[in-house]
Amino acid sequence: MTQHFAAFLLTTGLLSARPVAAPPAAPPVQAERLGRGVVAMAMPDGKVFVSWRLLDSDAPDVVFDVYRQTASGPTIKLNDTPLAAGTNWLDATAKKAEATSYTYTVRRGGAVGLKVHEKLELTKVWADGYLRLPLQPPPGGTVSSGAETSPYTYVANDASAADLDGDGQYEIVLKWEPTNSRDNGSSGITGPVILDAYKLNGTRLWRINLGKNIRAGAHYTQFMAYDLDGDGRAEVACKTADGTVDGAGKTLGDAGKDYRSLTVPTDGVQVPGPRDSKYGRILAGPEYFTVFDGRTGAALASTPYLPARGELGGWGGIGGNGGNDSYGNRVDRFLAGVAYLDGQRPSVVMCRGYYGRTVLAAWDWRGGKLTSRWVFDSKDGQNPFSGMGNHGLSVNDVDGDGKDEIVYGSMVVDDNGTGLFSTGLRHGDALHVSDFDPSRPGLEAWGVHENEEKVPGHENGPGAAMYAAGSGEILFSKLPGEDVGRGMAADIDPRHPGAEVWTNVAEMGLLSCQGERLGLAPRSVNFGLWWDGDLLRELLNDTRVEKWDYQTSQLSTLLDGKAFGAASCNGTKATPCLSADLLGDWREEVVWRTADNSALLIFSTTIPTTHRLVTLMQDRAYRLGVARENVGYNQPPHPGFFLGEGMKAN
Repeated sequence: MTQHFAAFLLTTGLLSARPVAAPPAAPPVQAERLGRGVVAMAMPDGKVFVSWRLLDSDAPDVVFDVYRQTASGPTIKLNDTPLAAGTNWLDATAKKAEATSYTYTVRRGGAVGLKVHEKLELTKVWADGYLRLPLQPPPGGTVSSGAETSPYTYVANDASAADLDGDGQYEIVLKWEPTNSRDNGSSGITGPVILDAYKLNGTRLWRINLGKNIRAGAHYTQFMAYDLDGDGRAEVACKTADGTVDGAGKTLGDAGKDYRSLTVPTDGVQVPGPRDSKYGRILAGPEYFTVFDGRTGAALASTPYLPARGELGGWGGIGGNGGNDSYGNRVDRFLAGVAYLDGQRPSVVMCRGYYGRTVLAAWDWRGGKLTSRWVFDSKDGQNPFSGMGNHGLSVNDVDGDGKDEIVYGSMVVDDNGTGLFSTGLRHGDALHVSDFDPSRPGLEAWGVHENEEKVPGHENGPGAAMYAAGSGEILFSKLPGEDVGRGMAADIDPRHPGAEVWTNVAEMGLLSCQGERLGLAPRSVNFGLWWDGDLLRELLNDTRVEKWDYQTSQLSTLLDGKAFGAASCNGTKATPCLSADLLGDWREEVVWRTADNSALLIFSTTIPTTHRLVTLMQDRAYRLGVARENVGYNQPPHPGFFLGEGMKAN
């Protein structure tokens, strides 16, 4: 419309002079309501280390004051001037004999009052320097096919963190695995899987028994703990079946149904039969996807699991590990994640298959209703998105549109459920996604792959590769024709920009984020953990937190949980129950089980730092990485930005 024509319309009254209303603002992105997460830990010399969260709602120039109170004495402010560097404080005036009676409070300095949803947290001292969270192990038992009896007890296994009751503090959701749990490649009957929820003071909120029709093993039960509907309290979602008993004692489906394959093979005297036997597997009967109330464990809604099993032999045939099968190995490979597919609110993505056919199903829990958002299905081996899956996944906004994509190993599914691209790199065992190379725009995906003579047409495919997570461009690749089992990415050498990457193949060595060989690589190829006072990431393997000395190419131990009775999980994978920025400043905590499964041990660093970062749990990529940490072959969470030496201020 021209200026003169608009003036004419105004004078004639055909056009109102009232300003045109601006389009409605986009709704805010749903986020957790976190408190300060204050933690206070007694040190061997009697001092007390206090740490707290910096929140994304804090002003850039926010300062803090630390207060100490005894049971009978006054409240004392410990710092003379407001604290502006770091979000931790070493109380050098603490007395060792009195430390257990101390309570600490952290407030924003000056005349600023408490913000909405921000409570004044009174924190007691962890007298032993770590938190012991007592557990209530489920009673063991036996399962029998009539021809075989298999006794079992329970081992504390993977865990997740979520605010189940809306108090601004995380609770722990813990999976109990029976000692007779099985890998998908092995036949045999198992005991049931148990899910527990605990507050950090040891109070058990509920227990869910998944029942006889959910087999126990690393690839069967992927559980998501997250606030899915924005009411401030997290839900828990996972695959269920007839006979699952929720936290309120209610049975889902038909409690009398038993869909286990219990016919013992007759090939000689071997029990429970050969590797290709269906014995002990659950290959029939209904499968459900269920959302549970995080406060009570009560089932809120169930729906048929998508996709159904379909043809048992239709889930492999083009992947590694021996090709196709019809005995229930590849059909029961599950993954899961939480993603902001609309950019505003979280959805759950439940997945099936990755050696061949691959299906992802996105679900929304809104207003008390569970609805399907979309289903992605690669359908058959001719599809370029088949056989590209991993033993894990990552959730990231790879194209910068504010909406999350699912990085499913060697391919990416867009936020709308369509395939974004497939790299052709094939299946693999480890995957890491972040801004590993800050010199180039966007995120990178580093993974290891199974490419060897048993995969026709891919005999010389790379055993490890870095690709651009937004486009699929292969940035560099290594180890052609090899089956590589482990890979890791972290900034461990400040002399080179960005992160370093390495694998369990020692000959490859340590590489820069652009593929240049730098020298020897660490023997630890497992988890990363920000622990000490610098921006480099430490390494977490088994029960050890280790520092890579980039000058001598050696590891030194900063913490060994075995001295406190800790044990790792998942056999040779040697993972913690959980690692995440659960409490205190931006450094991460590690959660191990005790060797006798009587407790969880939560360790937090007592090393001061002047680096001041917003809690990592308010970075979406990192928080969703924590949510999927229990999935498949556990992988550490990574932020959606480069965190390391020379990083840009966020």
